[in-house]
This record gives sequence, C-alpha cells and structure tokens, in this order.
Amino acid sequence: MTRGGAHKDRSDGPERKCIATGEAQPKYGLIRFVAGPDGQIVPDLAGKLPGRGFYVASDRAALEKAVKKNLFSRAAKQPVKAPDDLVDMLEPMLARRVVELISLARKSGNAVAGYEKVKDWLQKEEAEVLIQSSDGSSRGKSKLSTPHYGSYIGWLTSDELGMAFGRETVIHAALGAGGLTKRVVEDAQRLKGLRVGTSDAKTAAGAAGKDKRAS
Repeated sequence: MTRGGAHKDRSDGPERKCIATGEAQPKYGLIRFVAGPDGQIVPDLAGKLPGRGFYVASDRAALEKAVKKNLFSRAAKQPVKAPDDLVDMLEPMLARRVVELISLARKSGNAVAGYEKVKDWLQKEEAEVLIQSSDGSSRGKSKLSTPHYGSYIGWLTSDELGMAFGRETVIHAALGAGGLTKRVVEDAQRLKGLRVGTSDAKTAAGAAGKDKRAS
C-alpha cells in the first residue's frame, strides 16, 4: 500500500459499467445516479435511492463527458436532464459525506485525531486507515506511516478534518478496523477522483461543506 491511498485488493466486489467510459469496475470507483420524477438526474451517493441506477466513474473527465453528451438520456432510454454544474456540485457533496462518516466513526470510538494519539494507534496496530490533511506540513506528515495492508487518505483539508472531530483544524487522524471505516475509505476514494485527478487516482489505487462544525 502506498502513501497515495490505495485500497487493498478488492477485485471480488460488485462491478458496474460506467456509461461514459464503457468500462466495468468495482462500485466503490463509481457514482450512482437515478432519474427523479421531474426528469432530473440525481446523485445517489449512499446507493439507496429507488429506481434504475446509472453509474459514472468518479472522475471529472467521465462526469463531464456524461453531462456534455447527455449520456444519461441514452442510458435511461428516455429524456432526462443533468445539471450543467454537476461535477462542481458533487465535490462538496462527497466531501461533506466523508466528513460526516468520519465524525460518526469518532463518536463511536473508532477514530482518533492528533499526532500522539495517531502515533499510538499505529504503534499498537489498532489503526486501519491513516488520514492526513492535504495542507499539513509534509515534514510532519512523513513521520507517520500508513498501516501495513491499510489505507491512506490525504486529500481532505485540515478544516474539513476539524469539522469531523469538532475542532478548528486537524492534521493527523486514524480509523480503526470495522465500523464505518470501509465506507469512509470508499467514499474518500470517490472524492479523490474529483479532487486530486483521474490519472493520479488510478496510479495510487492500483481507494465538506457544512457551515456548522460537527460535534
């Protein structure tokens, strides 16, 4: 596992085909959409909305292609409309979702923040995921290593991580195994495709927009 945020090998997960690229890939690399009653395309980040779903790879190029060429209508076999600013809408939505999931993990005791606490979890092999803010000091972040066979998330800001832990800012955090950890990693990987870039995300994977802070 590299510092870039790779998943463990999860090739046995369910796959869906991206309507923009035509490629089949695990669901955690895709975003599901459904057509609403008004014919508008709605992102289904939780994957629970009723109706037939359409999947697009979680990267800007694929999403922009789906919107520009109206590929949602082709997939739905009926006229539907996607917002022109769909990609810009999705990034804060995904960031908010990741922040909220980390906050829930923290409230259940499965997440810690702060250099010393994270270092302790890593040394005791209690950490499954190392999370470090994108705007933190590279020198400081280099002192902590991704758990063996674990995952790394490094594209949330210190403000966003602060929201998850009820603080002003957070640079270092960790998640334990089980609980919401799998969902955090998968949704963070979707966010990475929009925030970091497609080519970088694929190389690494070889895996908020609230006004008030989470408490």
